[in-house]
Amino acid sequence: MSRSDPTITSIDLHALPTRYPRTVGRNARLGSHGSGGESQVAVLRTDSGAVGWGLVEGAGGDVDAAVGRSLSELLDPATGVRSEEHRWLDIALHDLLGVVEDVPVHALLGDHGQPTVELYDGAIYFDDLDPEDAPRGVAVTLQNCLDDHALGYRGFKLKIGRGNRWMPRHEGDPRDIEVTRAVREAYPDAKILVDANDGYDLRGFCQYVDAVADLDLYWVEEPFLDDADDLAALRRHLDEVSPSTRIAEGETSPDVDALLPVAGRGHVDVLLMDVMSYGLSRWRALMPELVQLGVKASPHAWGRPLKTLYAAQLAAGLGNVDIVEGVPGTTDGVDTSAYLFAEGHLTVPDRPGFGLPVPTP
Repeated sequence: MSRSDPTITSIDLHALPTRYPRTVGRNARLGSHGSGGESQVAVLRTDSGAVGWGLVEGAGGDVDAAVGRSLSELLDPATGVRSEEHRWLDIALHDLLGVVEDVPVHALLGDHGQPTVELYDGAIYFDDLDPEDAPRGVAVTLQNCLDDHALGYRGFKLKIGRGNRWMPRHEGDPRDIEVTRAVREAYPDAKILVDANDGYDLRGFCQYVDAVADLDLYWVEEPFLDDADDLAALRRHLDEVSPSTRIAEGETSPDVDALLPVAGRGHVDVLLMDVMSYGLSRWRALMPELVQLGVKASPHAWGRPLKTLYAAQLAAGLGNVDIVEGVPGTTDGVDTSAYLFAEGHLTVPDRPGFGLPVPTP
């Protein structure tokens, strides 16, 4: 077998501990997000000695269906993973192709973007509500922003929607406003994004927007359950009170076919499908259509710090991404030093594949 088209000889699956800088609290729908958990990875070894690896989400797939197959049988360099049954290896196969071709993933994707992409801090949750017997209040949110600013972040995405589950609506909605205004006061020049995790309805969210309209929010994310008419109404309202604020949608159980016409009408500005569960190959197919529609992308990355690096490679390769979700933290055994992060911007390396040495479990 040619070295340029090696055969997969083994796939090793293992878990690597992931560590956030602190325990991350609740959002509008879910309880505590914990301190990091584990990252499942697949390491692909070949008969040529080339090795590729990457995160795996969910239950994974059938190892035996991929072992013994050539790289070209599994991955089309021009489009990505060929078969649905191998999508669980999307990241690892792209990494392997980059190693084999001796080029970074962003080059495989066309280098349509820039090697340096802006990150926002995606780790500002409802820590003000914890511990339940002595809630720390808004001060802890400001401390979290300060801590993450010290890590290099310059923009912050704030979770809102406390009144959906954790507080009475008449207390939770004002707390959302208080937190948003406090962070803007502390960081007058920062990009501030808010994410309601579908924790409002249209009327309530418009009231929130009215209360923070002077704060120049960069985007509002998943304000309520997807509804084309409600999204159109929100866009009209934002055009009146905060016209530069974008609407971002598509993270939670996205019906992409349904969202595309809504985005094409200008009622969604940014699509957020996850870099892992939606997948790199699907993003490769979709991005030209988004460019044609004038709709931006920002693949969801929360949960695993490595997903931020994958999303940055996607941004550099496919373009049409203005900002990427940053997940503060580390993954045991993974050397990410080739990625340079400073002053809110991440620069991807020119190393083969994703530029990450094979991890040591």
